[in-house]
Amino acid sequence: MEKELIINSSPTDVEIALLEDGKLVELHNQKTNNNFTVGDIFLGQIQRLMPGLNAAFVNIGHKKDAFLHYTDLGPKLRSLLKYTQGAINGSVNTHRLDNFKFEPEIVKTGKVDQVLSKKQPILVQILKEPISTKGPRLSCEITIPGRYLVITPFNNVIAVSKKIASAEERKRLHLLVESIRPKNFGVIVRTAAEGKKVADLHEELSLLMSKWEDIFNQLKNAKPPQKLLSELDKTSSILRDLLTDSFNRIVVNDSQLYHHIKSYLESIAPEQVKIVHLHRSNKPIFDTHGITKQIKSSFGKTATMSSGAYIVVEHTEAMHVIDVNSGHKMHNKNQAEAVLKVNLEAAEEIARQLRLRDIGGIIIIDFIDMKNAEHKKELIKEMRRHMRKDRAQHTILPLSKFGLMQITRQRVRPEVKINTAEVCPTCNGTGKVNPTILLTEEIERDLNFILQSRPKAKLTLQVHPFVAAYMKRGFPSLQMRWYKQYYRWLRIMPNNDFPLTTYKFFDHNEDEIRLQ
Repeated sequence: MEKELIINSSPTDVEIALLEDGKLVELHNQKTNNNFTVGDIFLGQIQRLMPGLNAAFVNIGHKKDAFLHYTDLGPKLRSLLKYTQGAINGSVNTHRLDNFKFEPEIVKTGKVDQVLSKKQPILVQILKEPISTKGPRLSCEITIPGRYLVITPFNNVIAVSKKIASAEERKRLHLLVESIRPKNFGVIVRTAAEGKKVADLHEELSLLMSKWEDIFNQLKNAKPPQKLLSELDKTSSILRDLLTDSFNRIVVNDSQLYHHIKSYLESIAPEQVKIVHLHRSNKPIFDTHGITKQIKSSFGKTATMSSGAYIVVEHTEAMHVIDVNSGHKMHNKNQAEAVLKVNLEAAEEIARQLRLRDIGGIIIIDFIDMKNAEHKKELIKEMRRHMRKDRAQHTILPLSKFGLMQITRQRVRPEVKINTAEVCPTCNGTGKVNPTILLTEEIERDLNFILQSRPKAKLTLQVHPFVAAYMKRGFPSLQMRWYKQYYRWLRIMPNNDFPLTTYKFFDHNEDEIRLQ
């Protein structure tokens, strides 16, 4: 699989598109003024204790107090509070925990007002970014991630990624990390560490420990709220988490960011610096790489698949609902097989849409009804296979007796929402029309459908004059290419009464061919 990262930088934000085999699968947007990102570490102050919620609200400098639930305090909370207070007042004089005396762990079923007090300073990390009317969600279980390792202070656990298939390799990495980790620091070994030597791991571990030392140094005489450690910018964090040998190209349109990325890759993967390229064309970078068109076709209420079937994505306050429709394109005489084929195609598209839009929470999918039990099993298996590529934690439940599939997906930042409709003065009062960039593809799909059911029909297509001129322009024109593909000449007639995106097919008797 070929992977490309296309980065569009502007004064206000940075857009990052991840392509797999040319298909857009992730789209990230980072505002240059976003000061509250997942992974940021703050010295906060307890503002309110809410025994009914078993949670506290913490001031970290955001306009809304951040939410800290008891389950996110972690068993080592008392030790963390003791260390934080000691670093502030000077009674703790080193960032290392070798000789630090740990306090008893808190119980899982405890109450927040038994372990925290109002106005108390507390070391926290952002778990979820502010979403809608809610402030950030916090955790006291601090993690500092690198490309190969993640360190967890006040912990002695070593965990190796289960995505490393070889048990022998997992054991090797466990032994290596055990030999180099500082006392009372847990370590999570990431998938990217597979095959790495002890020198590589030790170098990164030293870097992560220096970040913890920076936090300690900033705690001295600190007053909450105060940011102590910023997560890497979005571009660097994506490279850290996603970069593998399968990446073929990274293209960026900003010279300063281009040099920053090359410098960052020099430190984490010098052999891949050569895949970074600077976009020098005057044409927008997303247009050059076909991303603008993919965004237009992927972020509307309806997403159409190559077969002509489509899914409809609806959002409510409580959940997201996705409906699968075959459209009018189903030709297979075996109805059960045809339904299975549409559902399997929809499963792949839905998995892509969840990643692309970063949809989190509860997702309900209404697939086309299937009676065959084996077909249902195949659909669930296919859905799980496609969702393996998703980095967000998720759970997929089997189909219910009503044919509904429920997915829960981790939500850590607001969903990506892009308005793909274009304002048009001739849209019959709706104010919006479907994206014009997709019009010819929609016409071709309908043409293909008609010619399958009427292979010898003499057809006429009526469209807006601008569209008619576009279809007849050039050599070979779109009209000629369709003739070469289908061996049928399509007569194209301009109609001045049509809005820009309206089109109709007529047969040899000038009767309209209605498709729905």
